[in-house]
Formats: sequence, structure tokens, C-alpha cells
Amino acid sequence: MNLTELGYVAGWRLVRALPRPVAAAAFRVGADRAHRSGGAGTARLRANLRRVVGPGLPEAELDDLLRRGLRSYARYWMEAFRLPALSREQILTGFRLDPAGVESLGADVAAGRGAVVALPHAGNWDAAGAWVAATGWPITTVAERLKPEGVYQRFLAFRRSLGMEILPTSGGARPAFDVLVDRLRAGTVVPLLADRDLSARGVEVDFFGARTRMPPGPALLALHTGAPLYVAHMWYEPDAACGALEGPLVLPGAADAPLDQRVRALTQRLADTLAAGIARHPEDWHMLQRMWLDQRGAGDVGAAPVPAPPAADGTV
Repeated sequence: MNLTELGYVAGWRLVRALPRPVAAAAFRVGADRAHRSGGAGTARLRANLRRVVGPGLPEAELDDLLRRGLRSYARYWMEAFRLPALSREQILTGFRLDPAGVESLGADVAAGRGAVVALPHAGNWDAAGAWVAATGWPITTVAERLKPEGVYQRFLAFRRSLGMEILPTSGGARPAFDVLVDRLRAGTVVPLLADRDLSARGVEVDFFGARTRMPPGPALLALHTGAPLYVAHMWYEPDAACGALEGPLVLPGAADAPLDQRVRALTQRLADTLAAGIARHPEDWHMLQRMWLDQRGAGDVGAAPVPAPPAADGTV
């Protein structure tokens, strides 16, 4: 077991053992320290938030937004470490989905058509997945392979312990896309993080006025299966992680139009919808990595203050 894996193991064990107010205070202190000291990940988040809020926001207000963003990111990690120790009741009360979203997903599962849910790196996506499983709905997603392998396996075990089926992006018995198609046709909820491409195969889109790439998986799955495609808006309230579903998105073009054109059009529609939700809660968008194609320089390179977890992304 290497030092990185030891750090995760210690985090899961120690943070779970602490009273929540004590753990929350400790993570908040860590976030404020990261804000004061700067660093590559903090500089990256500042640059990304500037894109979201535009050039008109004064620097002092951007700095306050950055501090709140780092606190939100720290809160995500604190809650993720504590999730395996929560009861079903605590999981159900710790995340709130809007009533229309609850009704839509419940109907999709009951009808056996499943649903694709595109999420941003915002709020607490692990709490959302655990809530879906605790509600009694089948849920399947994918996770990028992370090095070292021991850390990756621990994250798989963590999410599986919460009731989620996790597929590897590569190295599985069957291609992840094929398995997800089968799961959707059996009425499963398939959430995929969709605001950042982790491969060289992403679809180029406009996002907050600049070009970036987003994964094609959500659009491809919806077009291939006919399953509804929703966009989840994710944020924090003081007492809970929250989410709201928008959609299902209207599938573009005629069915006989070239597939690549339909995927590009639907992914752009998805990007526009994600942007609207992120703009409403920018402090809860945890994007501490390079995001746009034109980003260069010291403030645009580097990792987060703590390593990002394996993403349940849309690269399938």
C-alpha cells in the first residue's frame, strides 16, 4: 500500500469516527488554508470561476467566491468519507432531489425505459448516487481507472457499498457502453459526469463563451436507446446536498441524420443546460482542472489541492 492509498484509508477511517461538526470544521480550515496559500489547483479554480462569472465581477468578490468554492469542495470530500457509515435514513435525508425529478425518475424506472442523467462536477454526486440506490432504484455508472490501482479499487468498493453498480471505463469483461445499453433497457438510472472530457474523443462545444470538449456518452446512449436524457443541477444547502433535474432534453434532428451530427447537437444542448445550472451555483462547481481549450499558463495547469476522485464520467 503506497502513501496515496494510505491517505485515503486514513481519511475514510478517521473522518468517519469524528463527530460531523468537528470533521466539517477541520475540512473548512483546510479549505481556507488552501485559499490563503494558493497553489496550482486553487489558481485553476479561480481561472475557471472567472470564466463562469465573466470579467465584470470585481476581484474581491471573485476571491470570496473562490474561498466559498474551496469550502464546498472540502465539504464534498468530508461527506464522501462519511457516506459509508450512514444509515439508509441518513442517506435519504442527506440529499434532496426536486419533486418533479423524483416523479420523472420513478416513472422511467417503473416503465422499464431507464434514464440517462448528465451531471456536472458540482455539489455531491456520490450522495446523489447513494440516494438513488437507497430509494430502491437500480443505478449503474462508470469510473475512470485511477492510479495507483489500490486507490481505484478502494473507490470501486466505496461506491459499490452504497448500492451502485460501477463499470470500469476500460478492462471490463464487456465494453462499458454495451453494458449501459442493456441496463437502460432494463429500467436502470445511468448517471454520468458530463462537463469535462477525460479522453481524446470528446465533442467540441461552446461553454461559457469558449470552446471545450465534453464526453459523447450521454448523447450516444440517449440516441441509441431512446432513453430520456436529463441534466442534473447540483448544489449545496446548509443542511443537505441538493439536485434538480431538467429535461428530458429534446433529441435533435431527423432519425436518418448522420449520427455524429446528432451527437454534436445534443451535446451542445447538454452543455448549454449544464452552464445555466453552474451559473446559478458557481461556488459549488468543483472544477479544479484544465477546462477550456485556450487555457495556458501557470494558472491553468496543475492538480487539485486533494486528488480528484475517479469520475463517473460520460466517456463510454
